[in-house]
Amino acid sequence: MKELLKQIIFEQQENCKHLMQDAIPRHIEEEWLTTTEILIITGVRRCGKSVLLQQLRDKLEEKDFFFNFDDERLVNFKLEDFATLQECFFELFGEQHTYYFDEIQNIAGWETFVRRLYNEGNKVVTTGSNARMLSKEMGTHLTGRYISVEVYPFSFAEYLQLEHIEPSQKDFYLMASRSKLLGHFCDFLERGGFPKYLQTGSVSYLSSLYESIIFRDVMARNGLTNDKEIKELAFYLASNATKRVTYNSLGKIVGIRHPETIKNYLEYIQQTYMIFQLLKYAPSVKTQMLSPKKVYFIDNAIISRMGFNVTDNNGVKLENAVFIELLRRGYDLFYHADKKECDFVVREGVRITQAYQVTVKMDDEKTRKREIEGLQEAMEIYNLSEGYIITLNEKEELTIDGKTVHIIPAWEWMLK
Repeated sequence: MKELLKQIIFEQQENCKHLMQDAIPRHIEEEWLTTTEILIITGVRRCGKSVLLQQLRDKLEEKDFFFNFDDERLVNFKLEDFATLQECFFELFGEQHTYYFDEIQNIAGWETFVRRLYNEGNKVVTTGSNARMLSKEMGTHLTGRYISVEVYPFSFAEYLQLEHIEPSQKDFYLMASRSKLLGHFCDFLERGGFPKYLQTGSVSYLSSLYESIIFRDVMARNGLTNDKEIKELAFYLASNATKRVTYNSLGKIVGIRHPETIKNYLEYIQQTYMIFQLLKYAPSVKTQMLSPKKVYFIDNAIISRMGFNVTDNNGVKLENAVFIELLRRGYDLFYHADKKECDFVVREGVRITQAYQVTVKMDDEKTRKREIEGLQEAMEIYNLSEGYIITLNEKEELTIDGKTVHIIPAWEWMLK
């Protein structure tokens, strides 16, 4: 085992150099470098967690104790082998006190090893792509000892970086520049933000990523055997993103009799960070849980390529992209539904503090009336003085009954 581990260590060190050659750097908080707590980087597969981990390696003084557990040669790696891995590090590099682990959650009992390293005064940075496994294990053994950082596929700003475009302030005002930025944003809406997919355009790569999430992260980790049910459910969700669904309605569509089974399947898929279930805002938790959910995807590429689309579906993709951007900003989100509807409301503490509508265009009178009235109702109910309507490329500011409605292009809102 020791010789195999040493071979893997050196191979992975070389692979890391290639990984960073074309990588777009992600934002790093100073706290992540200085904290003495365990740093857990989470997110969907292939969203850039490993790149962020390598960036942290580059900035920290000690760099050598790195190991990626997402390797088929480690299928027999057990809890007791962590001690052997630690011996390999010491024999190869001498004494260091900073450890970097990619996908350590693949090894049962990993949290006890990390806890020991932490107790011995070491710094530990690790990644993981399954929310349930991480939360369950951290809650048991690492409570109060870690900082969690959630990584998303590229934002629109990072997408522009990949295209070597750095908008300046004047670009928000010059017509030609605004048109170019809109063009790039429409491409971003379609292709999403998975780094390697953007670099290669390979649909087979995206399909492979999707299959890995379904088979490895959903089915294998939860002991499921009926791949037909899971695949049909995921396909339906990707084809109907942003729509309201209930466990009963989904069960009828994919042929699953028990709503509890659908509930479990949705939770398993959500634990991979591929989907998010948005609840209706209500003072009663029971009402929230019993009301229909809206399902969003971590990235538009999955909606575009893995779902069934007979139109360009720009409205769905725009709403999904805005949802992910709001999540990226750390907001606690709900949807509003009373007499009217509002796509997103933001809760801070016990109050709703922001409201957002999303629509491609406002030029149709019926659409304009629906979007404004839905936002107005949310602003009235939650006592808000302003609200936002995010569009594809329309900009306007309205004052209605003493309240301000900001109509703003999504690309401009995301860059500001």
